[in-house]
Order: sequence, then C-alpha cells, then structure tokens
Amino acid sequence: MFVPAASEWSPPADCTLLLPAVSVGNVGQLAVDLIISSLDMLKVGYFYTDCLVPMVGNNPYATNEEHAKELCTNAEVYASCDKKLAVLQIRSPLIKKKSRAFCDALTCWIKKCAFTRVVLLSSSHAYQRDDSQLFGTPFRYLATPAFQTLAGDTIKALEWKEMEKVSLYPGINDEEKKISIPGGGFTKRLFDDCCSEGIHMAVVLKFCSEGDNIPDAFALLDHVNRWLHLLDHADDVGTTHWKIPSSWKLLFGSGLPSVLF
Repeated sequence: MFVPAASEWSPPADCTLLLPAVSVGNVGQLAVDLIISSLDMLKVGYFYTDCLVPMVGNNPYATNEEHAKELCTNAEVYASCDKKLAVLQIRSPLIKKKSRAFCDALTCWIKKCAFTRVVLLSSSHAYQRDDSQLFGTPFRYLATPAFQTLAGDTIKALEWKEMEKVSLYPGINDEEKKISIPGGGFTKRLFDDCCSEGIHMAVVLKFCSEGDNIPDAFALLDHVNRWLHLLDHADDVGTTHWKIPSSWKLLFGSGLPSVLF
C-alpha cells in the first residue's frame, strides 16, 4: 500500500515507474540509487508492506547534516515531474514465502496508478548461464505482450538481446524450455504477473557475480539510459556522469580503525 509523505501524490500522465529487484549483487538497487541521486528526485511517499524485512536508516542521499537526520525505510517512492518518472526503491529482501503477496500488492498499485510503462532493473548469476548466454553482451531484456505492442519497435531499434529460454531437462529433453533467472529474486514472478494483468512492463538485467557490484550498476544504468534518456550529460567518449549518493561512502564499511596499528 502506498502512503504519501505529506500531501496526496498521484503520478502525472505518461509516467514511467522504475524499480529494482532484490537480486544478485544488488545491482538494480545500486542503479536506482544513482538515478535518485543524479536526478535529485523528491521523496513522495513510501510503500507500506509486511512482505519486506523491516529496516530504518538515515537519508542515503543527504547532501548536508540537516538532511542526514531524515529517516528512510525499506521501500520508498521518489518522483521527478520533469522526467515524468516515479521510482520505487527497495532496500531490504523479501520475507520467506511472501513473494506472492508482495507481487500481488505491487501489481495492484501499478494498475491503480496507471503507469504508462514499468521498468524492472535486475541481475542474474553469471555462473548459471546457459551455453547460448555465454556469448555477446551480458545484458538481457524481457517484455510483456502488452509492452511489445506498445514499444516493440523501439526495443528492436536498440538491438537489445532478449532473455533466452533454457531447457527444463538439459541433455534429456531440450525441446521443453522456459525463462529462468537464477539469482533474480522476484523478477520472474513479477514479470509473469504483469504478463497476466496486461501491464506494459520491461525487465532489463545483467549477468554478474557477487562482489564489488558498483561497476555492474553503472553498466546497467548506462545500458538503460540509451533507451530512457534519464540523463543526457555525457562527455566526448559518451560516458554519462552519474551522481554517487553520499551513503556509498559506507558501502563496504567504515574501514579499519587507525588505533589498531
């Protein structure tokens, strides 16, 4: 359930919703952090649910000491009127066996807000790729039938690679195939729900491994930016300069105390 921060908020016409899956390397969440920080997006509310692990913390995008005192929760909604963009940032994992309830609540909210399109940023285990997925770009996309009707030509023009179906029984029966996103969290379930509900949704993901996934987040965001044009300020070699949130200073802890030495 969406709860507005102050006054009632509703998305403008032709608004795009962008959100991450809690997936391998937290790549989608890191990419969304960069979007919110770079576009100076305003927090308009939060998504109240008992499906996510509870958490609270300081403002991850604080630019001064006063802003740092503001609190953040596990699922918050940010908006940019200029970009006609809404972002749902998810900061904690799903509680076990709550995936179905969470995706149901999410699809209900998406339909209520009548977003023009929904873009889910995700990731998948690189080591679990099928042989056909080992070549070429590490990026893949999925699009619901409704989205294919709306923007199929745009995706084709980008020459993106669609997520391959893999064999249900490798080496035994290669005829039966399905979409598999190992390490993708609720990606597959939300995608299937959006297909059933006729929602205009696209999944954009990157194959990666656990570790320092900041480069993966930048790469995924640059990839998506070629389509959505969230930020157009690029240098002569085509590099987009995303603004790193202040909270990333503590991404790997605060370091070893000097008194130890």
